[in-house]
Amino acid sequence: MNVSVSIQQTLAKPLKLGVIGGGVNSAVGYAHYVASQLDNKWQMVSGFFSRDPQTNLKTAQAWHIADFKPYESWRDYVSAEKANLDAIVVLTPTPMHAEVVCELLKQNIPVICEKALTASLEDSLKIKHTLDETQGFLAVTFNYSGYSMVREMRQRIFDGELGKLSQIQIEMQSDAFINKAATGKPQAWRLKDGSIPMILLDLAVHLHHLVHYVSGQHPRKVLGDFHNFSRYSGIVDDAYLWVDYTDSMRAAYWVSKAAYGHKNGLRIRVFGDNGSAEWFQEVPDQLMVSNADSIMMHYNRGTAINQDRIVERFKPGHPTGFIEAFANLYSDIADNLARYQQTPAQFEFDENVFGWAHAHEGLNLLHKATLSNAQGCWLDIERQDSKHD
Repeated sequence: MNVSVSIQQTLAKPLKLGVIGGGVNSAVGYAHYVASQLDNKWQMVSGFFSRDPQTNLKTAQAWHIADFKPYESWRDYVSAEKANLDAIVVLTPTPMHAEVVCELLKQNIPVICEKALTASLEDSLKIKHTLDETQGFLAVTFNYSGYSMVREMRQRIFDGELGKLSQIQIEMQSDAFINKAATGKPQAWRLKDGSIPMILLDLAVHLHHLVHYVSGQHPRKVLGDFHNFSRYSGIVDDAYLWVDYTDSMRAAYWVSKAAYGHKNGLRIRVFGDNGSAEWFQEVPDQLMVSNADSIMMHYNRGTAINQDRIVERFKPGHPTGFIEAFANLYSDIADNLARYQQTPAQFEFDENVFGWAHAHEGLNLLHKATLSNAQGCWLDIERQDSKHD
């Protein structure tokens, strides 16, 4: 079995991980739990999973937290447990992130934060101010670049196989807000738009991340066009973004929760002056590459050129999944945190882990897209340089 270098690396002992939020009733908690445990680089030892005592206890039992101690608040939890932790992952609703992340950084606790980093530019800048003061560790989880064939796509592009990039088409859509057969209702905080619509914080941050990840380019201008098609009025549930990038590249985003027949639908198509490449999350182990003669080749994990970039958890022909991709990211974060602990002053993230600057750039793009939608015109995007990436 071919296993990537990052998975082969073993830490002297697993890093001790705590959690705020992400209880068994949340959308993301279990995914983070399983992904963090898959490679034995993290040991989940404690958490304040929910303000509801029963949910808190049920989560600790479900995740086999030994000697679990309940606390009245997340602040009490941090105060009591911080000496026993290498990092805390923040899985609260997005509008709560800034308060929690800033406090953890002030307590000198390394932080792993679920995307989106915050719900507003103002809150993101508060985090930057705290990072500047503390020189702490903050990683933001954008898990789709954990897929092996996305990493293969990136390396082919960086090696120049597609030539100069001209455009990227990327989309992510579902029928979550329009499917009449769906039972239950989305969480209340997902049905309330702030200065940046929640669908952009939920979905479009991934598109910004993937475009940057595979191209290395940054957004310069944006035009937004937002809609409401679902039974939930007063929110954006469908959005188009046209983005002008550095080096004359263009990108088109489509995100929707009102698209019948789709459940996630993440697809990225990259076009250059010497070829194109396409990856579809529902067929995660395949990468389609076309050359300048429009001859299409299909590659999988077993035939990928950049085998040192491929994470093989089982032999080719057995598709990798969402949790495995997430686990790749958690493995990368563990390796980065171990380096940070050794030499914090010289630390920089590697190519697969991203911090404040990248997350803030995405929020700034989405903020300007929201203003563009209201004003009906293209808007410039100012880039804020930062060492926190």
